[in-house]
Amino acid sequence: MDHGEIYKVASLRRNSSVWRNNAAVDIFSRSYRDEDDEEALKWAALEKLPTYNRLRKGILLTENGEETKEIDIQNLGFQEKKQLIERLLKVAEVDNEKFLIKLKNRIDRVGLDLPTIEVRYENLSIDAESYGQGRSLPTLLNSTVNALEGCLTFLHILPNRKKPFSILNDVSGIIKPNRMTLLLGPPSSGKTTMLLALAGKLDKDLKVSGRVSYNGHGMNEFVPQRTSAYISQYDLHIGEMTVRETLAFSARCQGAGTGYDMLAELARREKAANIKPDPDIDVYMKAAAIDGQEASVVTDYVLKILGLDICADTMVGDEMLRGISGGQKKRVTTGEMLVGPARAFFMDEISTGLDSSTTFQIVNSLRQTVHIMNGTAVISLLQPAPETYNLFDDIILLSDGKIVYQGPRENVLEFFESVGFKCPDRKGVADFLQEVTSKKDQQQYWARKDEPYSFITVEDFTEAFKSFHVGRKLGEELAIPFNKSKSHPAALSIEKYGVSKTELLKACASREYLLMKRNSFVYIFKMSQLMFMAFVAMTLFLRTEMKRDNVVDGGIYMGALFFTLMVIMFNGFSELAMAVMKLPVFYKQRDLLFYPAWAYSLPTWILKIPITFVEVGAWVFITYYVIGFDPNVERLLRQFFLLLFINQMAAGLFRAVAAVGRNMIVANTIGSFALLILLALGGFILSQNNVKKWWIWGYWISPLMYGTNAILVNEFYGDQWNKVLPGMNETLGEAVIKSRGFYADPSWYWIGVGALLGYVILFNLFFTLALTYLNPFANSRAVMSNDLASGKTGEDMESTSHKKGSTSHRVGGGTEDIKRSISSASSSTRMDAINEAKGNKKRGMVLPFQPLSITFDNIKYSVDMPPEMKAEGVTEDRLELLKGVSGAFRPGVLTALMGVSGAGKTTLMDVLAGRKTGGYTDGNIMISGYPKKQETFARISGYCEQNDIHSPHVTVYESIVYSAWLRLPKEVKPEIRKMFVEEVMELVELSSLRGALVGLPGVNGLSTEQRKRLTIAVELVANPSIIFMDEPTSGLDARAAAIVMRAVRNTVDTGRTVVCTIHQPSIDIFESFDELFLMKRGGQEIYAGPLGHHSCHLIRYFEGIEGVSKIKDGYNPATWMLEVTSAGQEGGLGIDFTDVYKNSELYKRNKELIKELSVAPPGTKDLYFPTMYSRSFFTQCMACLWKQHWSYWRNPPYTAVRFFFTVVIALMFGTIFWDLGTKTSQRQDLFNALGSMYAAVLFLGVQNTSSVQPVVAVERTVFYRERAAGMYSALPYAFGQVVVEIPYILIQSLVYGIIVYAMIGFEWTPVKFFWYIFYMFFTLCYFTFYGMMTVAVTPNQNIAAIIGSAFYGLWNLFSGFIIPRTKIPIWWRWYYWACPVAWTLYGLAVSQFGDIQTTMVDTGVTVEFFMQNYFGFERDFQPVVAVVVVGFTVLFAFIFAFAIKTFNFQRR
Repeated sequence: MDHGEIYKVASLRRNSSVWRNNAAVDIFSRSYRDEDDEEALKWAALEKLPTYNRLRKGILLTENGEETKEIDIQNLGFQEKKQLIERLLKVAEVDNEKFLIKLKNRIDRVGLDLPTIEVRYENLSIDAESYGQGRSLPTLLNSTVNALEGCLTFLHILPNRKKPFSILNDVSGIIKPNRMTLLLGPPSSGKTTMLLALAGKLDKDLKVSGRVSYNGHGMNEFVPQRTSAYISQYDLHIGEMTVRETLAFSARCQGAGTGYDMLAELARREKAANIKPDPDIDVYMKAAAIDGQEASVVTDYVLKILGLDICADTMVGDEMLRGISGGQKKRVTTGEMLVGPARAFFMDEISTGLDSSTTFQIVNSLRQTVHIMNGTAVISLLQPAPETYNLFDDIILLSDGKIVYQGPRENVLEFFESVGFKCPDRKGVADFLQEVTSKKDQQQYWARKDEPYSFITVEDFTEAFKSFHVGRKLGEELAIPFNKSKSHPAALSIEKYGVSKTELLKACASREYLLMKRNSFVYIFKMSQLMFMAFVAMTLFLRTEMKRDNVVDGGIYMGALFFTLMVIMFNGFSELAMAVMKLPVFYKQRDLLFYPAWAYSLPTWILKIPITFVEVGAWVFITYYVIGFDPNVERLLRQFFLLLFINQMAAGLFRAVAAVGRNMIVANTIGSFALLILLALGGFILSQNNVKKWWIWGYWISPLMYGTNAILVNEFYGDQWNKVLPGMNETLGEAVIKSRGFYADPSWYWIGVGALLGYVILFNLFFTLALTYLNPFANSRAVMSNDLASGKTGEDMESTSHKKGSTSHRVGGGTEDIKRSISSASSSTRMDAINEAKGNKKRGMVLPFQPLSITFDNIKYSVDMPPEMKAEGVTEDRLELLKGVSGAFRPGVLTALMGVSGAGKTTLMDVLAGRKTGGYTDGNIMISGYPKKQETFARISGYCEQNDIHSPHVTVYESIVYSAWLRLPKEVKPEIRKMFVEEVMELVELSSLRGALVGLPGVNGLSTEQRKRLTIAVELVANPSIIFMDEPTSGLDARAAAIVMRAVRNTVDTGRTVVCTIHQPSIDIFESFDELFLMKRGGQEIYAGPLGHHSCHLIRYFEGIEGVSKIKDGYNPATWMLEVTSAGQEGGLGIDFTDVYKNSELYKRNKELIKELSVAPPGTKDLYFPTMYSRSFFTQCMACLWKQHWSYWRNPPYTAVRFFFTVVIALMFGTIFWDLGTKTSQRQDLFNALGSMYAAVLFLGVQNTSSVQPVVAVERTVFYRERAAGMYSALPYAFGQVVVEIPYILIQSLVYGIIVYAMIGFEWTPVKFFWYIFYMFFTLCYFTFYGMMTVAVTPNQNIAAIIGSAFYGLWNLFSGFIIPRTKIPIWWRWYYWACPVAWTLYGLAVSQFGDIQTTMVDTGVTVEFFMQNYFGFERDFQPVVAVVVVGFTVLFAFIFAFAIKTFNFQRR
């Protein structure tokens, strides 16, 4: 036995005592043996083995299922695992419970107890603080002031001006094991914060009082992250891994907990009692209890019960990579924690994006686990269907941070009836509970008709609950502390990590290797980029052109060596983006204690070393000879060796920067700073003798200085440089090295290598430390309305606590004073709503519109057959997604478009709305009897997309005003337009949020439901006649869905035609529709017609089909209808619902209706608009500019960081190149002055390019939506995006220009100063527009960044600084003229030095002559240079506009 084995046996003896109790085992000693002799003999052989070996062997049926064989558990094959799971769980819904009962029986039979966890929270209060409303909008000004104020507060100079507010307010309760607890509450009642508090994962910035305990132990006595699992509502996964790999990695890191010790004790008792377990269960338990397997059998089990086995080998995917659907991602997030050994689960909104039947299955399998295996679970769900709601044992109802009810599900309605509220018959209890505490919805549930109703506050409810019998009992239980001696020793985990450190390192390394294989494209691309640069370098510095006659020639060799260093260094820059992209997942897994930071950082570094060898090797071995470096093998290998360290040093540096920066913009900025300091002080741009004494430390710590010196020494001590020129007392090589102020001593090669090795280790250590101690940035700022700050409590107070590491609060105003156009009376019945709408007509929609119907007949839609399916042997060229669908949608009728996932709901809607960008469409679409024309159709229709895309940095009010401004015809007067905007905001209940920033979805800003309502408002304000809505209620809780549906209903009642696709409606949402258009998978309709009162028409139609089961009382008709028409039912009944529908009366009636509506009514004429857009080109330009102005002003990470960066760089350059502008007596002086210009242009420029890319990428997705909606054409958008940059760039160049000009001390004449600012301004302009252009011509910002950086290297090489134009071979000179940076340098140099007639000391010629002779800069050429620099700016802006207009990367 090796040490590991001995340790395991010892620990086994020690730990299995945890599982021993005094239950007598002899009662079980009667034999459970089967008669199968052969199997019995195998068991007997197994039982003779020592415990350690016995736990690693099992008996498994062979593939034919006939005979059994002994297997080694650790070497279970993929197929064997699959068959085992198949045998245990044929149909997950049915067999899961049987399987768990078998497991439990085996444990019970020998009298073992499973550990249980009881969670208590007593007097728990959680508070946060935020600025008042005006100050919390992140404008350029506010963010600067807040940052300064934060510093002063920290130093106790200023008092804290943030205002505290409460998220959870003195809540107490008990969560018991073996029971499923459902956490309900209206949006932002504090559900997420409560779950985070129970799981011990609260943000450090929150003020917490009270106590949370597990089995009586405080949170500091054990490791909560290992004992309980918190499942977040955000899905963060690595897109390049498959579902199975994601779960397997999670299982591998979390280990099997105490399963192994339990199994050892179980085996011991079974042996003593002579019991033979079920072989399959035995193999499953043994396989599940062994740590460190790459693919655990638990993973397969979890995939099966979550229904992920169908997509187990599909990539998870992200924005860039097509992967699994949103609902499947949600399940992966859940599965990631279920594969671990945790016994308490806190799950936050795990059903978003899932249909009700899938949610039911998942909750049901969790329920079985909790009930049978003694787990503890608290689950918050948004819109639980009644059948899902009934799976829970206990309910916790939160509202405004207080607990309104906590106790058994059976008593909850009784409690509310005791207060005077009754749940109506056809209403889901969960929906009722979320609405009954809300001010706007409460009155409709008031049951005591003999008493007058008055609003009952949350405080009143909590008081009533304390005196209710359930509340009294809870109080009594809390008064008696938990008996700690009853706590099972294995219940709470005290180990920090689930498996040994070496296992964690292995797991992280295998994942990193996998990701490198998946991302091989990046490495291939980097390699080809490197080869291209090598080709350029070889042909530019070709050996036939390279002389070795004097120091000037040596300077060209120096340029070639410096360029080599630059290329090898910049090649590591992609590490930065790749590291930042993976950080969110890393933080999630680090905080869940999957692995320590070093286990993640080591593989990231070590595994990439071989790639460095390949890249550097390719460069050196290709270019060394061709460029004509010293022909000596030893020197070749030494150059290779040195460049390896340079590459590793750069990669380490960029990784460290990524970990410190933590988001793309900040990391890019810090990365550019780091590079700048390395370069400016690396000794090549500014020689050592010119470095000021206050910067000399920078020179000595710059890794590039060591690298440059080492590579120069290696080359210039070669034989070919070993000649002494006349009039010199040293070799030519030494003279060349000294000419730039480097050290001429061969030992510097090894000094350089040593220093670089030190830096490689230092930077990677720094990367690990940053990963260990830094947390992700807080995601959003609180917005707090002033009413609330002054003490009124608004019912809509919205404060959700986001991911760990951030708390976001969004507060709507007090609602007392906001008059609504919708009364708070019942909106569930159709009649009330209509009467109400009639009553509201006077203040209804102020703008007239023409009601229109839309009919479609025999619509077919197909796409090219995907290559994957062709590979499977499909012969057709096209895949048909819609197969001849027909129907009609009429004004004033609300139609639901339904069907299972994959039925083609969104496809049909996209086809009707004309939003498809590809594919083939056939069939007729008529608008009120006239053929549909897309140009005019966009003017009269609205389309609310499922993912709510809005500009993140404008407020709700501005978004709506902007839409109205561009989409309402110019005849509408501004004051009417304003009234209309207010009207629409009332209608969709957004008035209280008018000043809130929209923000990015899932990151900051509005909640999902507020975002949905904004999407509807933005479309409504265009005054359309036909509105399409894609899943308006997905991702919303019942109350939010009711608000959105109320908005939709109000819209229909104004006489518009509205069609909604809908996923899993509750009964009252479903029955607020008038008609249903039902599709089945494969794109065919199976019902199109009225719903009727309580869905009677629909039920009558389907119950009339032979064999269809009848609907149960109180069951949701929407769920029932999807169940009875599923593909499984079709197969079982042997019918095709499409054929049934095509032969029905209903179908004939629909066909007649289509025919009737396809004829234009007499006296009408076809839609006609004189122009394509509602507003003139000029107005479109102004509107786009207006929106961009606000977007920039409120985006400090972009605008403020850019100014900050510019100022710091200016001060740095000013101090580094202090007073060098006046010195012109030597060549090196001119090189230094030009070096300052070269470095500044390149760095500020690249920073502008890389920071504008993400901004434009976000805005472009919004542009796609707005252009499709017919708001404006591409040119006004491009105009707004380009023009808004100009003032920012102007200020940037002025700030930079003035600081640097003064500090470097160039000649103060108005003309020279003007030219300096002129060139800086237009250079920054063309760099910024170049960044925009790269985004416009590529599908996403990552590719844009790669394309962008491809040219930096070339521009750097051909800028005329590394190798002057006069020395460039004739065949490359054309590129010098095509390089924008070269023109800028030309302009800057000529305008400063082109007219200086003083004679230089070391060359004996005038400065003007030297500039002409060495650089080829001529003074008379300046006007041309100025024109060309402006030309580049215009050219890039033009290409940006052209690309935005012609390319559409949105695939639909």
